[in-house]
Amino acid sequence: MAFGLLILIFVVVVVVALLAVTGSIIGIYNHLVTQRNRTKNAYAQIDVQLKRRYDLIPNLVETAKGYLSHERETLEAVIAARATAINANQKASSDPADGTAIQGVSSAEGVLQGALGRLLAVVESYPDLKANQNMMQLTEELTSTENKVAFARQAYNDAVLGYNTARDTFPNNLLANFFGFQPAQLFEVTDPGERQAPKVSFS
Repeated sequence: MAFGLLILIFVVVVVVALLAVTGSIIGIYNHLVTQRNRTKNAYAQIDVQLKRRYDLIPNLVETAKGYLSHERETLEAVIAARATAINANQKASSDPADGTAIQGVSSAEGVLQGALGRLLAVVESYPDLKANQNMMQLTEELTSTENKVAFARQAYNDAVLGYNTARDTFPNNLLANFFGFQPAQLFEVTDPGERQAPKVSFS
């Protein structure tokens, strides 16, 4: 009788311990999923702002084209950089957990920012273009969009930091590796010249 009671107690203890471990594993897994989804949502906000900027660029180039007949190379560089950035962003937005894709967007955005900066520097040399109402409106919208991109990047990087911290702490790291939770990539600015948005004010 006493032996049977001991076995029963042992079984109950084992079952309770297994339930506690299982509950802990489920809790950690769900927390990692939540953090990963936050990074995906944060990247979606970047995606919205980048698409808005990509939509503005052709109008900006078209407006400038009539005035900058001798600056064809500058205009073509902006269009080419835009196309590269769009492709890179499509890859990243389809899988924001792909660190290589995020690095590709960061790199492409650096090239696009440089090309836009050169275009806007050239525009400064053309008073009639600077005074063009359409150009002034487009550059205001571009400035506003650049600010929104910067805020969205910060929110994304904050979400990535939260996810990576949750993923790398013990014992989460054991389960993260087992369940295939890969580290997320920060949206880092590698080109120092890209740390500032292009100056687009013609005041």
